[in-house]
Amino acid sequence: QVQLVESGGGLVQAGGSLRLSCAASERTFRSYAMGWFRQAPGKEREFVAAITWSGGITYYTNSVQGRFTISRDNAKNTQYLQMNSLKPEDTALYYCAAGGAGNIYSSRRYDYWGQGTQVTVSS
Repeated sequence: QVQLVESGGGLVQAGGSLRLSCAASERTFRSYAMGWFRQAPGKEREFVAAITWSGGITYYTNSVQGRFTISRDNAKNTQYLQMNSLKPEDTALYYCAAGGAGNIYSSRRYDYWGQGTQVTVSS
């Protein structure tokens, strides 16, 4: 059972930056693709970014392309989401996820989830 713990959320002004981290409890993390999802109040959970197990390929939703960067350090069992040029519409609870097979953009692929970290962007 992989446990995921997010950190790094907070309150920031529009145009600012935050770096989210997600620490995994086991080395098996290294064999999984990793993703970030977010859920704003009253909205469904949506895909933000993902990265393959090797870190060689990354995926982004259109609204964050060019502003967010996903990365991972398999030696530290940790993945990251660097968020720059933040906008009020980025405000949401951000979840880290790990999964083995399926559509990398779909939440159904991911078997393990963190509890989430809140990101609030003020205008």
